[in-house]
Amino acid sequence: MPTAHVNEVRLYFEDTGAGEIPLVLVHASWVSHHTWDLAARQLAPSFRVVTYDRRGHSQSERLAGQGSVREDTADLAALIEHLGLAPAYVVGNSFGSCIALRLAGERPELLRGLIAHEPPLFALLADDAECAPLLAEVERRIHLVVARIATGDEVGAAEQFVETVALGPGAWARLPSQTQRTFVENAQTFADESADPEAFGIDLVPLGRFGKPVLLTLGDQSPPMFAPVVRRLAGILPHTETLTFSGAGHIPHVTHPEAYIKAVTSFSRKHGV
Repeated sequence: MPTAHVNEVRLYFEDTGAGEIPLVLVHASWVSHHTWDLAARQLAPSFRVVTYDRRGHSQSERLAGQGSVREDTADLAALIEHLGLAPAYVVGNSFGSCIALRLAGERPELLRGLIAHEPPLFALLADDAECAPLLAEVERRIHLVVARIATGDEVGAAEQFVETVALGPGAWARLPSQTQRTFVENAQTFADESADPEAFGIDLVPLGRFGKPVLLTLGDQSPPMFAPVVRRLAGILPHTETLTFSGAGHIPHVTHPEAYIKAVTSFSRKHGV
């Protein structure tokens, strides 16, 4: 089993592909590197593709004590350095996008470019009066999910998160059984992430100095709280393009892989693969 021991934690990773340009895929909360399996296979002919389980998820080590998004960012930097990938394209989904964006601000020399889908950086909306009711509702729903995890009902919490926060009503039943099991397995790590006071925020000052190309993406069927976050980020990052996937939601690499792969490949080729 390929693992990297970085920052006193053991991370499981997979390193595949025939291309010379490194592409590191950073998964969302609750899930694992397997969420990228379909995308990784299709990207492998063009890139050196690295996927991994973030700390506390699935085959990577779960440490005791409060974790932080700072640790996740440091892990991503260390993994890139451990595998000799820099500069790499980094691709994030949901909370994985928060980590990728933090890395862009803190260690820009490690990145060739960045692709981020719907980062839940809701703290960026705190001063937006129009978004206040939406933000309060999102916070309420996340709080209810975390409270349910605390009771030991990881299955119910996972279903509640999928249907009320991330993907919408009826989505849980459509997930493959293995994906459902992964959600349940990683529920405690989501509760830990949610307890980190920095989890849903980011320092915009260093991020605004990131000079590499950035692609910010949305799904037109996604929950409404992601679009204003993407608009705020697009106004900060100096070399940003935005793209909306028609018919897609929060996980386009799973539901609309052809459109997603085309976007990643086209963006990277445009900027000098």
